[in-house]
Amino acid sequence: MQNIINVLLTDDQSLIRQGLRALLELETDLEIVGEAENGEIAIHLVKELQPDVVLMDIRMPIMDGVAATKTIQTHFPATKVLVLTSFDDDLYIKAGLQNGGIGYLLKDKPSEELAVAIRSVDKGFSQLSPGIVKKLLTQFPTTAPDPVKSIPPSLVELTPREKEVLRLIANGASNREIAHTLYISDLKEQSKIMLLTF
Repeated sequence: MQNIINVLLTDDQSLIRQGLRALLELETDLEIVGEAENGEIAIHLVKELQPDVVLMDIRMPIMDGVAATKTIQTHFPATKVLVLTSFDDDLYIKAGLQNGGIGYLLKDKPSEELAVAIRSVDKGFSQLSPGIVKKLLTQFPTTAPDPVKSIPPSLVELTPREKEVLRLIANGASNREIAHTLYISDLKEQSKIMLLTF
């Protein structure tokens, strides 16, 4: 039996919603369960219809897609939100993803690819338009992290015995335990341990 994915369309332009409905209804495993013209209506419909996936525009009147996505993910975490917009502005991308969007696609995506993205999002996988990936990558630092600092010369010059004392200190051993472990009975040696532990 085929798994049916229930989809809610959220966009302030009715022509866009009608076009998306017409295209996605050609897919036998996708069912459009509702349409919303703003984020506020989308939240109400998510509560009522419990769709698997919401296609969410970003810029809408009354309540935008970012605020709606955050509310949906807070109160209805089982519903996946896939941002579908014509805006590829860095701030929108960041806000959409940080507030719970599982993906961010641009509206110029071919319908068959959109259907694949919806199926993927329904399974919990993120979906990003190629241009969005490039934008996100540019926000990461391009320089390599600082190399591991070299061991201080004073530690390199320690004798094997002093290194063993330090190892025991690092493991939480007391002066008495260190002396017992290393068979130190000489008072001079014990004073060296005390100096190392302070």
